[in-house]
Amino acid sequence: MITSAERKAKIWSVVRVSSGNFLEMYDFMVFGYYAATIGKAFFPSNSAFGSLMLSLMTFGAGFLMRPLGALVLGAYTDRHGRRSGLLLTLSLMSVGIFSIAFMPGYATIGLLAPLLVVVGRLLQGFSAGMELGGVSVYLSEIATPGHKGFYVSWQSGSQQIAVMFAASVGVILNSILPPEKMEQWGWRVPLLLGCVIVPFLFRLRKSLQETDEFVARKHHPGTSEILRSLANNWPIVLIGTLMVTMTTVSFYMITAYTPTFGSSVLHLSSADSLIVTLCVGASNLFWLPIMGALSDRIGRRPLLFGCTLLMLFTAYPGMLWLVRDPSFARLLTVELWLSFIYGSYNGAMVVFLTEIMPVEVRTSGFALAYSLATAVFGGFTPALSTYLIHISGNRAIPGLWLSFAAACGLVAALFAKPQRAALVTADPVPAES
Repeated sequence: MITSAERKAKIWSVVRVSSGNFLEMYDFMVFGYYAATIGKAFFPSNSAFGSLMLSLMTFGAGFLMRPLGALVLGAYTDRHGRRSGLLLTLSLMSVGIFSIAFMPGYATIGLLAPLLVVVGRLLQGFSAGMELGGVSVYLSEIATPGHKGFYVSWQSGSQQIAVMFAASVGVILNSILPPEKMEQWGWRVPLLLGCVIVPFLFRLRKSLQETDEFVARKHHPGTSEILRSLANNWPIVLIGTLMVTMTTVSFYMITAYTPTFGSSVLHLSSADSLIVTLCVGASNLFWLPIMGALSDRIGRRPLLFGCTLLMLFTAYPGMLWLVRDPSFARLLTVELWLSFIYGSYNGAMVVFLTEIMPVEVRTSGFALAYSLATAVFGGFTPALSTYLIHISGNRAIPGLWLSFAAACGLVAALFAKPQRAALVTADPVPAES
């Protein structure tokens, strides 16, 4: 029976380990929210569409580095410990956010500005490649018996707090600054706020203790051994990648892309779009721990199957209904429905992914699967959605992209058999999962 003091210590550990995850997602959200303005500052073009696409492609470029970061930093973490890996990723993320926040625009230093912004994004993507996996594995290894789903859900929960914080800052700035000031310097304010909280986050993470499970392991594999194990377990990594595709596409669709979609495609006000995004973050934060706890009781697979089917059959009709008569109320309704599906699915998916990975490569395997899905599918969701709308003229086409991601998640849920998970993990998987 866990004591009150032990429970408080666990809660504080969750807060500390999730803090860096907050910074990573906050920075990504700010870039996505202000993609159009950042495009004008660093990627000037003859057309607004061209400038926006260059900005969104830069947003997506950071995700291309995630698989490399997953392999390099994931192997480091499986070798040297969860705490060491999480401190390293926070250091790299901090360099990335500082480089973009203080970068002069194209008008000041010419081509050097977009080149250095891209380098900053690539560095952020490299560090993020392991961040989600490191946080998820740490939480799974400190969780009390029978509560892994609830504990691990706070990896995604910290991201939602970042979404809400970034959206709140955007709403406040849009209410006090005129559009011309936002384009000139207002978009830098959220990035500078991220820089201000970096020292505080470092202090939190430095106080982390290594997990008992990692300390108890007598053998910590080297890099070559980890890479061989990943190669031998490629079917599990592939299943994990398909599973995460549903999460990463839906997440970036309903958070990072919403401000751009609302203002540039639906022609709603920037304030309305940011308020919807703020509500989506709150909705995600509500559903994630509830569904994580529910998966502890009924198993992971019922939620995985149910949510992928809901997304598969409702995403496109919902988008059609929205674009037929765009309004704040309709955008909020559709986004909250998609948020419910995302939160319910991810509450079960993230912990399930930690459970099916071999224990010796738990961090690197999780991080690689997550990073591949984000690099290939999720990270480019804003850019791809913008491009598909541009060439097709169909403003509802992002709903088809969501349906495709749901189909990937459904296939993964079908092939992630309980006996497969039981064979490759040291932790028991619920009978229903």
